[in-house]
Amino acid sequence: MKLLSDILYKAGIDEIKGTTKLAITSICFDSRAVEQSSLFVAVKGTKADGHLYIEKAIADGAIAIVCEKFPAEMNDKVTYVQVKDSSFSLGIIAANFFDNPSEKLKLVGITGTNGKTTTTTLLYNLFKSTGKKVGLLSTVKNQINNEKLVSTHTTGDAIQINALLSEMVKKGCTHCFMEVSSHAIHQNRIAGLKFDGAVFTNITHDHLDYHGDFNEYIKAKKMFFDHLSSDAFALVNSDDKHGETMVLNTKAKVYTYGLKTMADYKCRILENRFSGLLLNIDNNEVWSKLVGKFNAYNLLVVYAVSVLLGEDKMVVLTSLSALSSVEGRFQYVKSKNGIIGIVDYAHTPDALENVLETINGIRTGNETVISVVGCGGDRDAAKRPVMAKIACENSDKVILTSDNPRSEDPEEIITQMKKGVDAVNYKKTLAILDRREAIRTACSMAQPGDIILVAGKGHEKYQEIKGVKHPFDDLEILDESLKLIEG
Repeated sequence: MKLLSDILYKAGIDEIKGTTKLAITSICFDSRAVEQSSLFVAVKGTKADGHLYIEKAIADGAIAIVCEKFPAEMNDKVTYVQVKDSSFSLGIIAANFFDNPSEKLKLVGITGTNGKTTTTTLLYNLFKSTGKKVGLLSTVKNQINNEKLVSTHTTGDAIQINALLSEMVKKGCTHCFMEVSSHAIHQNRIAGLKFDGAVFTNITHDHLDYHGDFNEYIKAKKMFFDHLSSDAFALVNSDDKHGETMVLNTKAKVYTYGLKTMADYKCRILENRFSGLLLNIDNNEVWSKLVGKFNAYNLLVVYAVSVLLGEDKMVVLTSLSALSSVEGRFQYVKSKNGIIGIVDYAHTPDALENVLETINGIRTGNETVISVVGCGGDRDAAKRPVMAKIACENSDKVILTSDNPRSEDPEEIITQMKKGVDAVNYKKTLAILDRREAIRTACSMAQPGDIILVAGKGHEKYQEIKGVKHPFDDLEILDESLKLIEG
Protein backbone atom coordinates (compact mmCIF):
# COMPACT_ATOMS: atom_id res chain seq x y z
CA MET A 1 0.00 0.00 0.00
CA LYS A 2 1.35 3.40 -1.00
CA LEU A 3 0.15 6.99 -0.88
CA LEU A 4 -0.89 8.29 -4.29
CA SER A 5 1.25 11.41 -3.75
CA ASP A 6 4.35 9.25 -3.35
CA ILE A 7 3.85 7.05 -6.41
CA LEU A 8 3.19 10.04 -8.69
CA TYR A 9 6.72 11.41 -8.08
CA LYS A 10 8.35 12.34 -11.44
CA ALA A 11 5.41 10.86 -13.37
CA GLY A 12 5.09 13.84 -15.73
CA ILE A 13 1.89 15.35 -14.33
CA ASP A 14 0.01 18.12 -16.15
CA GLU A 15 -2.98 18.51 -13.83
CA ILE A 16 -4.62 16.83 -10.82
CA LYS A 17 -8.30 16.91 -9.91
CA GLY A 18 -8.94 15.52 -6.45
CA THR A 19 -6.79 14.60 -3.46
CA THR A 20 -3.50 12.73 -3.66
CA LYS A 21 -3.75 11.68 0.01
CA LEU A 22 -5.16 8.30 -0.98
CA ALA A 23 -3.90 4.87 0.06
CA ILE A 24 -3.38 2.84 -3.14
CA THR A 25 -3.40 -0.96 -2.82
CA SER A 26 -2.44 -1.82 -6.40
CA ILE A 27 -1.74 -0.31 -9.81
CA CYS A 28 -2.97 -1.64 -13.14
CA PHE A 29 -3.54 -0.68 -16.76
CA ASP A 30 -5.87 -3.59 -17.54
CA SER A 31 -9.37 -2.83 -16.24
CA ARG A 32 -9.91 -6.56 -15.64
CA ALA A 33 -7.22 -6.45 -12.94
CA VAL A 34 -8.80 -3.60 -10.95
CA GLU A 35 -9.56 -4.26 -7.30
CA GLN A 36 -10.69 -2.12 -4.38
CA SER A 37 -8.53 1.04 -3.95
CA SER A 38 -6.59 0.50 -7.19
CA LEU A 39 -4.92 3.15 -9.31
CA PHE A 40 -5.95 2.62 -12.94
CA VAL A 41 -3.62 3.95 -15.64
CA ALA A 42 -5.41 4.48 -18.96
CA VAL A 43 -2.87 3.55 -21.65
CA LYS A 44 -3.42 3.78 -25.39
CA GLY A 45 -2.26 0.33 -26.51
CA THR A 46 -1.80 -1.21 -29.95
CA LYS A 47 -5.13 -3.04 -29.70
CA ALA A 48 -7.20 -1.12 -27.15
CA ASP A 49 -7.40 2.34 -25.56
CA GLY A 50 -7.55 2.23 -21.75
CA HIS A 51 -9.42 5.54 -21.73
CA LEU A 52 -12.51 3.64 -22.90
CA TYR A 53 -12.44 1.56 -19.71
CA ILE A 54 -12.16 4.32 -17.09
CA GLU A 55 -15.81 4.04 -15.99
CA LYS A 56 -15.54 0.25 -15.71
CA ALA A 57 -12.35 0.60 -13.62
CA ILE A 58 -14.11 3.00 -11.22
CA ALA A 59 -17.12 0.69 -10.97
CA ASP A 60 -14.77 -2.16 -10.05
CA GLY A 61 -13.07 -0.22 -7.25
CA ALA A 62 -10.46 2.16 -8.73
CA ILE A 63 -10.14 5.30 -6.61
CA ALA A 64 -7.61 7.14 -8.80
CA ILE A 65 -7.20 7.42 -12.58
CA VAL A 66 -4.14 8.44 -14.58
CA CYS A 67 -5.05 9.51 -18.12
CA GLU A 68 -3.93 11.69 -21.03
CA LYS A 69 -7.36 13.33 -21.32
CA PHE A 70 -9.91 13.88 -18.59
CA PRO A 71 -13.24 12.10 -19.26
CA ALA A 72 -16.27 14.24 -20.08
CA GLU A 73 -17.99 13.18 -16.86
CA MET A 74 -15.95 12.84 -13.68
CA ASN A 75 -16.73 11.13 -10.39
CA ASP A 76 -16.15 13.52 -7.44
CA LYS A 77 -15.09 10.57 -5.27
CA VAL A 78 -12.23 9.71 -7.61
CA THR A 79 -8.90 11.49 -8.17
CA TYR A 80 -7.97 12.14 -11.81
CA VAL A 81 -4.36 12.75 -12.87
CA GLN A 82 -3.66 14.09 -16.35
CA VAL A 83 -0.27 13.28 -17.94
CA LYS A 84 1.31 13.75 -21.36
CA ASP A 85 2.07 10.06 -21.96
CA SER A 86 0.31 7.40 -19.89
CA SER A 87 2.66 4.59 -20.92
CA PHE A 88 5.70 6.58 -19.75
CA SER A 89 3.96 7.59 -16.52
CA LEU A 90 3.01 3.96 -15.88
CA GLY A 91 6.70 3.02 -15.84
CA ILE A 92 7.55 5.74 -13.33
CA ILE A 93 4.51 4.94 -11.17
CA ALA A 94 5.30 1.21 -11.18
CA ALA A 95 8.90 1.88 -10.13
CA ASN A 96 7.75 4.17 -7.31
CA PHE A 97 5.08 1.71 -6.14
CA PHE A 98 7.68 -1.04 -5.74
CA ASP A 99 10.25 1.29 -4.10
CA ASN A 100 12.45 1.64 -7.20
CA PRO A 101 14.01 -1.85 -7.05
CA SER A 102 16.26 -1.26 -10.10
CA GLU A 103 18.27 1.18 -7.98
CA LYS A 104 19.01 -1.55 -5.42
CA LEU A 105 20.83 -4.02 -7.67
CA LYS A 106 23.05 -3.99 -10.77
CA LEU A 107 20.68 -4.09 -13.75
CA VAL A 108 22.10 -4.76 -17.23
CA GLY A 109 19.85 -4.70 -20.29
CA ILE A 110 20.70 -6.35 -23.60
CA THR A 111 19.07 -5.32 -26.86
CA GLY A 112 19.55 -6.28 -30.51
CA THR A 113 17.91 -8.49 -33.12
CA ASN A 114 19.89 -11.62 -32.25
CA GLY A 115 21.79 -12.85 -29.19
CA LYS A 116 19.67 -11.33 -26.41
CA THR A 117 18.49 -14.57 -24.83
CA THR A 118 21.84 -16.32 -25.08
CA THR A 119 23.88 -13.49 -23.59
CA THR A 120 21.47 -12.71 -20.74
CA THR A 121 21.21 -16.40 -19.83
CA LEU A 122 24.97 -16.97 -20.02
CA LEU A 123 25.58 -13.92 -17.83
CA TYR A 124 23.03 -15.19 -15.32
CA ASN A 125 24.66 -18.65 -15.30
CA LEU A 126 28.19 -17.23 -15.00
CA PHE A 127 27.39 -14.92 -12.08
CA LYS A 128 25.43 -17.68 -10.34
CA SER A 129 28.40 -20.03 -10.75
CA THR A 130 30.58 -17.56 -8.85
CA GLY A 131 28.23 -17.72 -5.86
CA LYS A 132 26.22 -14.57 -6.44
CA LYS A 133 22.47 -14.20 -6.09
CA VAL A 134 21.19 -13.26 -9.53
CA GLY A 135 17.98 -12.50 -11.43
CA LEU A 136 17.15 -13.17 -15.09
CA LEU A 137 14.42 -11.64 -17.27
CA SER A 138 14.38 -13.34 -20.68
CA THR A 139 12.27 -14.78 -23.49
CA VAL A 140 12.81 -18.35 -22.30
CA LYS A 141 12.33 -17.81 -18.58
CA ASN A 142 12.39 -15.39 -15.68
CA GLN A 143 14.49 -16.53 -12.78
CA ILE A 144 15.17 -15.36 -9.23
CA ASN A 145 18.21 -17.27 -8.00
CA ASN A 146 17.13 -20.90 -8.55
CA GLU A 147 13.39 -20.16 -8.75
CA LYS A 148 12.03 -20.39 -12.31
CA LEU A 149 9.04 -18.29 -13.35
CA VAL A 150 6.96 -18.35 -16.54
CA SER A 151 7.97 -15.86 -19.26
CA THR A 152 5.44 -14.82 -21.93
CA HIS A 153 7.18 -11.88 -23.65
CA THR A 154 10.75 -10.85 -24.42
CA THR A 155 10.18 -7.96 -22.04
CA GLY A 156 7.23 -7.87 -19.60
CA ASP A 157 5.11 -4.80 -18.85
CA ALA A 158 6.31 -2.11 -16.43
CA ILE A 159 4.33 -3.51 -13.49
CA GLN A 160 5.56 -7.09 -14.04
CA ILE A 161 9.18 -5.96 -14.40
CA ASN A 162 9.17 -3.89 -11.21
CA ALA A 163 7.34 -6.58 -9.26
CA LEU A 164 9.97 -9.15 -10.32
CA LEU A 165 12.87 -6.79 -9.56
CA SER A 166 11.33 -6.06 -6.16
CA GLU A 167 11.15 -9.79 -5.44
CA MET A 168 14.79 -10.16 -6.52
CA VAL A 169 15.84 -7.43 -4.09
CA LYS A 170 13.87 -9.10 -1.27
CA LYS A 171 15.64 -12.39 -2.00
CA GLY A 172 19.09 -10.83 -1.91
CA CYS A 173 19.94 -10.57 -5.62
CA THR A 174 22.85 -8.28 -6.37
CA HIS A 175 22.57 -8.45 -10.19
CA CYS A 176 19.88 -8.85 -12.83
CA PHE A 177 20.35 -9.48 -16.55
CA MET A 178 17.44 -8.52 -18.77
CA GLU A 179 16.44 -8.80 -22.42
CA VAL A 180 15.17 -5.48 -23.74
CA SER A 181 13.05 -5.72 -26.88
CA SER A 182 12.39 -2.90 -29.35
CA HIS A 183 8.66 -3.19 -28.57
CA ALA A 184 9.36 -2.67 -24.86
CA ILE A 185 11.51 0.39 -25.53
CA HIS A 186 8.96 1.93 -27.89
CA GLN A 187 6.04 1.20 -25.52
CA ASN A 188 7.88 2.67 -22.48
CA ARG A 189 7.84 -0.65 -20.61
CA ILE A 190 11.34 0.12 -19.27
CA ALA A 191 10.56 3.74 -18.27
CA GLY A 192 11.56 4.39 -14.66
CA LEU A 193 14.25 1.68 -14.57
CA LYS A 194 17.85 2.52 -13.68
CA PHE A 195 20.25 0.50 -15.83
CA ASP A 196 23.87 0.10 -14.77
CA GLY A 197 24.73 -1.12 -18.24
CA ALA A 198 23.26 -1.60 -21.72
CA VAL A 199 24.46 -3.84 -24.53
CA PHE A 200 23.79 -3.64 -28.27
CA THR A 201 24.39 -6.96 -30.06
CA ASN A 202 23.34 -6.29 -33.67
CA ILE A 203 20.42 -5.15 -35.77
CA THR A 204 18.98 -6.90 -38.82
CA HIS A 205 15.64 -7.38 -40.56
CA ASP A 206 12.95 -8.06 -37.94
CA HIS A 207 9.74 -6.61 -36.43
CA LEU A 208 9.09 -4.33 -39.40
CA ASP A 209 5.43 -5.34 -39.14
CA TYR A 210 5.40 -3.32 -35.89
CA HIS A 211 7.92 -0.53 -36.52
CA GLY A 212 6.97 0.14 -40.16
CA ASP A 213 10.47 0.48 -41.56
CA PHE A 214 14.09 -0.23 -40.68
CA ASN A 215 14.88 3.34 -39.61
CA GLU A 216 12.06 3.31 -37.05
CA TYR A 217 13.37 -0.04 -35.75
CA ILE A 218 16.83 1.50 -35.31
CA LYS A 219 15.35 4.56 -33.57
CA ALA A 220 13.51 2.32 -31.11
CA LYS A 221 16.73 0.51 -30.17
CA LYS A 222 18.64 3.80 -29.88
CA MET A 223 16.09 5.20 -27.37
CA PHE A 224 17.40 2.68 -24.83
CA PHE A 225 20.88 4.22 -24.96
CA ASP A 226 19.55 7.79 -25.11
CA HIS A 227 18.09 7.41 -21.62
CA LEU A 228 21.12 5.92 -19.85
CA SER A 229 22.64 7.89 -16.99
CA SER A 230 26.24 9.14 -16.90
CA ASP A 231 27.26 6.45 -14.38
CA ALA A 232 26.13 3.60 -16.66
CA PHE A 233 28.11 1.83 -19.38
CA ALA A 234 27.06 1.23 -22.99
CA LEU A 235 28.69 -1.75 -24.71
CA VAL A 236 28.18 -1.93 -28.49
CA ASN A 237 29.21 -4.30 -31.27
CA SER A 238 31.82 -2.46 -33.34
CA ASP A 239 31.41 -5.01 -36.17
CA ASP A 240 27.83 -3.85 -36.71
CA LYS A 241 27.65 -0.59 -38.66
CA HIS A 242 24.73 0.57 -36.47
CA GLY A 243 26.70 0.19 -33.23
CA GLU A 244 28.06 3.72 -33.46
CA THR A 245 24.56 5.11 -34.14
CA MET A 246 23.21 3.54 -30.95
CA VAL A 247 25.50 5.56 -28.69
CA LEU A 248 25.34 8.94 -30.41
CA ASN A 249 24.54 11.49 -27.68
CA THR A 250 24.35 8.89 -24.89
CA LYS A 251 25.49 10.07 -21.45
CA ALA A 252 26.85 6.61 -20.63
CA LYS A 253 30.50 5.58 -20.84
CA VAL A 254 30.88 3.84 -24.21
CA TYR A 255 32.83 0.61 -24.78
CA THR A 256 33.08 -1.58 -27.89
CA TYR A 257 33.58 -5.27 -28.61
CA GLY A 258 34.26 -7.11 -31.86
CA LEU A 259 35.87 -9.92 -33.80
CA LYS A 260 36.78 -7.98 -36.94
CA THR A 261 37.32 -4.32 -36.08
CA MET A 262 39.30 -2.37 -33.49
CA ALA A 263 37.50 -2.59 -30.16
CA ASP A 264 37.98 -2.32 -26.40
CA TYR A 265 37.21 -6.03 -26.06
CA LYS A 266 38.59 -8.28 -28.82
CA CYS A 267 38.20 -11.96 -29.63
CA ARG A 268 39.68 -14.30 -32.26
CA ILE A 269 38.32 -17.72 -33.21
CA LEU A 270 41.16 -20.26 -33.18
CA GLU A 271 39.03 -23.38 -33.69
CA ASN A 272 35.34 -23.92 -34.46
CA ARG A 273 33.97 -27.47 -34.24
CA PHE A 274 30.72 -29.22 -33.32
CA SER A 275 32.39 -29.99 -30.01
CA GLY A 276 33.02 -26.31 -29.26
CA LEU A 277 35.07 -23.15 -29.79
CA LEU A 278 38.68 -22.32 -29.00
CA LEU A 279 38.90 -18.55 -28.58
CA ASN A 280 41.52 -15.96 -27.84
CA ILE A 281 40.00 -13.30 -25.58
CA ASP A 282 42.26 -10.55 -24.23
CA ASN A 283 45.31 -12.66 -25.21
CA ASN A 284 44.06 -15.66 -23.25
CA GLU A 285 42.97 -18.94 -24.83
CA VAL A 286 39.53 -20.12 -23.75
CA TRP A 287 37.73 -23.34 -24.70
CA SER A 288 33.93 -23.19 -24.81
CA LYS A 289 31.28 -25.87 -25.33
CA LEU A 290 29.30 -23.39 -27.44
CA VAL A 291 29.55 -23.53 -31.24
CA GLY A 292 29.79 -20.96 -34.03
CA LYS A 293 30.93 -17.41 -34.73
CA PHE A 294 27.68 -15.95 -33.34
CA ASN A 295 28.48 -17.63 -30.02
CA ALA A 296 31.98 -16.16 -30.09
CA TYR A 297 30.25 -12.75 -30.10
CA ASN A 298 27.93 -13.85 -27.30
CA LEU A 299 30.80 -15.09 -25.14
CA LEU A 300 32.73 -11.88 -25.75
CA VAL A 301 29.71 -9.87 -24.53
CA VAL A 302 29.55 -12.02 -21.39
CA TYR A 303 33.26 -11.46 -20.75
CA ALA A 304 33.10 -7.69 -21.38
CA VAL A 305 29.99 -7.12 -19.24
CA SER A 306 31.45 -9.17 -16.38
CA VAL A 307 34.68 -7.17 -16.42
CA LEU A 308 32.78 -3.85 -16.67
CA LEU A 309 30.81 -4.92 -13.58
CA GLY A 310 34.07 -5.36 -11.69
CA GLU A 311 34.61 -9.13 -11.89
CA ASP A 312 38.12 -10.59 -11.95
CA LYS A 313 39.23 -11.32 -15.56
CA MET A 314 40.75 -14.73 -14.87
CA VAL A 315 37.75 -15.88 -12.83
CA VAL A 316 35.49 -14.82 -15.71
CA LEU A 317 37.60 -16.62 -18.34
CA THR A 318 37.62 -19.80 -16.26
CA SER A 319 33.85 -19.59 -15.75
CA LEU A 320 33.27 -19.08 -19.51
CA SER A 321 34.72 -22.54 -20.19
CA ALA A 322 32.10 -24.18 -17.97
CA LEU A 323 29.07 -22.54 -19.60
CA SER A 324 26.68 -24.71 -21.63
CA SER A 325 24.50 -23.70 -24.59
CA VAL A 326 21.14 -22.07 -23.97
CA GLU A 327 17.96 -24.05 -24.61
CA GLY A 328 16.89 -23.89 -28.25
CA ARG A 329 20.07 -22.17 -29.38
CA PHE A 330 22.17 -24.52 -31.55
CA GLN A 331 21.09 -27.50 -29.45
CA TYR A 332 21.96 -30.75 -31.12
CA VAL A 333 21.38 -34.48 -30.85
CA LYS A 334 23.31 -37.24 -32.59
CA SER A 335 21.89 -40.57 -33.78
CA LYS A 336 23.76 -43.87 -33.43
CA ASN A 337 24.64 -43.79 -37.14
CA GLY A 338 26.11 -40.31 -36.87
CA ILE A 339 23.29 -38.08 -38.15
CA ILE A 340 23.48 -34.71 -36.39
CA GLY A 341 20.19 -32.94 -35.67
CA ILE A 342 20.29 -29.26 -34.68
CA VAL A 343 17.47 -27.14 -33.27
CA ASP A 344 17.83 -23.37 -33.31
CA TYR A 345 15.53 -20.42 -32.63
CA ALA A 346 16.76 -18.71 -35.84
CA HIS A 347 13.63 -16.88 -37.02
CA THR A 348 15.23 -13.91 -38.78
CA PRO A 349 17.23 -13.94 -42.05
CA ASP A 350 20.44 -12.97 -40.28
CA ALA A 351 20.09 -15.59 -37.55
CA LEU A 352 19.31 -18.34 -40.08
CA GLU A 353 22.30 -17.34 -42.20
CA ASN A 354 24.57 -17.33 -39.12
CA VAL A 355 23.50 -20.84 -38.11
CA LEU A 356 23.89 -22.26 -41.62
CA GLU A 357 27.27 -20.52 -42.08
CA THR A 358 28.38 -22.12 -38.81
CA ILE A 359 27.26 -25.57 -40.00
CA ASN A 360 28.95 -25.13 -43.38
CA GLY A 361 32.11 -23.83 -41.73
CA ILE A 362 32.41 -26.98 -39.61
CA ARG A 363 31.23 -29.70 -42.03
CA THR A 364 33.75 -31.73 -44.05
CA GLY A 365 31.81 -31.30 -47.30
CA ASN A 366 30.87 -34.96 -47.66
CA GLU A 367 27.60 -34.58 -45.72
CA THR A 368 24.20 -33.41 -46.88
CA VAL A 369 22.76 -30.43 -44.99
CA ILE A 370 18.95 -30.65 -44.76
CA SER A 371 17.14 -27.57 -43.43
CA VAL A 372 13.57 -27.52 -42.12
CA VAL A 373 12.42 -23.88 -42.11
CA GLY A 374 9.15 -22.03 -41.49
CA CYS A 375 8.01 -18.46 -40.81
CA GLY A 376 5.58 -17.26 -38.15
CA GLY A 377 2.13 -15.88 -38.93
CA ASP A 378 0.95 -12.37 -37.99
CA ARG A 379 4.55 -11.19 -38.17
CA ASP A 380 6.80 -9.38 -40.67
CA ALA A 381 5.87 -11.00 -44.01
CA ALA A 382 8.70 -9.34 -45.96
CA LYS A 383 11.28 -11.70 -44.48
CA ARG A 384 9.52 -14.89 -45.67
CA PRO A 385 11.02 -15.13 -49.19
CA VAL A 386 14.37 -13.97 -47.80
CA MET A 387 14.40 -16.81 -45.24
CA ALA A 388 13.64 -19.39 -47.95
CA LYS A 389 16.34 -17.95 -50.20
CA ILE A 390 18.97 -18.14 -47.44
CA ALA A 391 17.95 -21.71 -46.57
CA CYS A 392 18.28 -22.79 -50.22
CA GLU A 393 21.61 -21.06 -50.81
CA ASN A 394 23.19 -22.58 -47.70
CA SER A 395 21.64 -26.08 -47.64
CA ASP A 396 21.69 -29.14 -49.90
CA LYS A 397 18.00 -29.85 -49.31
CA VAL A 398 15.26 -27.64 -47.86
CA ILE A 399 11.83 -28.45 -46.45
CA LEU A 400 9.54 -25.44 -46.12
CA THR A 401 6.98 -26.00 -43.38
CA SER A 402 4.67 -24.37 -40.88
CA ASP A 403 6.09 -22.49 -37.86
CA ASN A 404 3.54 -20.72 -35.62
CA PRO A 405 0.93 -19.74 -38.24
CA ARG A 406 -1.20 -18.04 -35.57
CA SER A 407 -4.26 -16.57 -37.33
CA GLU A 408 -2.81 -16.86 -40.85
CA ASP A 409 -3.23 -19.66 -43.40
CA PRO A 410 0.00 -21.73 -43.19
CA GLU A 411 -0.25 -22.62 -46.89
CA GLU A 412 -0.22 -18.92 -47.78
CA ILE A 413 2.87 -18.36 -45.60
CA ILE A 414 4.70 -21.17 -47.45
CA THR A 415 3.54 -19.75 -50.80
CA GLN A 416 5.13 -16.42 -49.84
CA MET A 417 8.34 -18.21 -48.79
CA LYS A 418 8.51 -20.00 -52.16
CA LYS A 419 8.88 -16.62 -53.90
CA GLY A 420 12.44 -16.61 -52.59
CA VAL A 421 13.27 -19.96 -54.20
CA ASP A 422 14.81 -19.47 -57.65
CA ALA A 423 14.73 -21.98 -60.52
CA VAL A 424 18.18 -23.37 -59.68
CA ASN A 425 17.13 -24.34 -56.15
CA TYR A 426 13.55 -25.40 -56.88
CA LYS A 427 14.37 -29.10 -57.31
CA LYS A 428 16.00 -29.40 -53.89
CA THR A 429 13.02 -27.82 -52.10
CA LEU A 430 9.97 -29.58 -50.63
CA ALA A 431 6.92 -28.03 -48.98
CA ILE A 432 5.34 -30.06 -46.15
CA LEU A 433 2.62 -28.23 -44.24
CA ASP A 434 2.67 -30.41 -41.10
CA ARG A 435 5.78 -29.50 -39.09
CA ARG A 436 6.02 -32.88 -37.37
CA GLU A 437 5.84 -34.63 -40.74
CA ALA A 438 8.45 -32.23 -42.15
CA ILE A 439 10.92 -33.11 -39.37
CA ARG A 440 10.26 -36.84 -39.81
CA THR A 441 10.76 -36.54 -43.58
CA ALA A 442 14.08 -34.76 -43.09
CA CYS A 443 15.23 -37.60 -40.81
CA SER A 444 14.13 -40.28 -43.29
CA MET A 445 16.04 -38.50 -46.08
CA ALA A 446 19.26 -38.28 -44.04
CA GLN A 447 22.15 -40.69 -44.45
CA PRO A 448 24.82 -41.47 -41.83
CA GLY A 449 26.89 -38.36 -41.17
CA ASP A 450 24.33 -35.90 -42.59
CA ILE A 451 23.23 -32.74 -40.76
CA ILE A 452 19.60 -31.69 -40.16
CA LEU A 453 18.73 -28.15 -39.06
CA VAL A 454 15.26 -27.46 -37.64
CA ALA A 455 14.99 -23.68 -37.43
CA GLY A 456 12.52 -21.11 -36.13
CA LYS A 457 11.01 -22.28 -32.84
CA GLY A 458 13.98 -23.26 -30.69
CA HIS A 459 12.99 -23.41 -27.02
CA GLU A 460 9.24 -23.09 -27.64
CA LYS A 461 7.16 -26.01 -26.40
CA TYR A 462 4.08 -25.24 -28.48
CA GLN A 463 2.78 -24.50 -31.98
CA GLU A 464 0.19 -21.72 -32.18
CA ILE A 465 -2.61 -22.34 -34.69
CA LYS A 466 -5.78 -20.20 -34.86
CA GLY A 467 -5.25 -18.85 -31.34
CA VAL A 468 -4.66 -22.29 -29.79
CA LYS A 469 -1.26 -23.40 -28.49
CA HIS A 470 -0.69 -27.10 -29.19
CA PRO A 471 2.14 -28.99 -27.41
CA PHE A 472 5.12 -29.13 -29.79
CA ASP A 473 8.84 -29.48 -29.05
CA ASP A 474 11.21 -29.43 -32.04
CA LEU A 475 14.08 -31.09 -30.15
CA GLU A 476 11.87 -33.85 -28.77
CA ILE A 477 10.32 -34.61 -32.17
CA LEU A 478 13.72 -34.50 -33.88
CA ASP A 479 15.21 -36.90 -31.31
CA GLU A 480 12.22 -39.28 -31.61
CA SER A 481 12.39 -39.20 -35.42
CA LEU A 482 16.11 -40.00 -35.46
CA LYS A 483 15.56 -42.91 -33.11
CA LEU A 484 12.80 -44.28 -35.36
CA ILE A 485 15.13 -44.49 -38.36
CA GLU A 486 17.76 -46.26 -36.23
CA GLY A 487 15.27 -49.12 -36.02
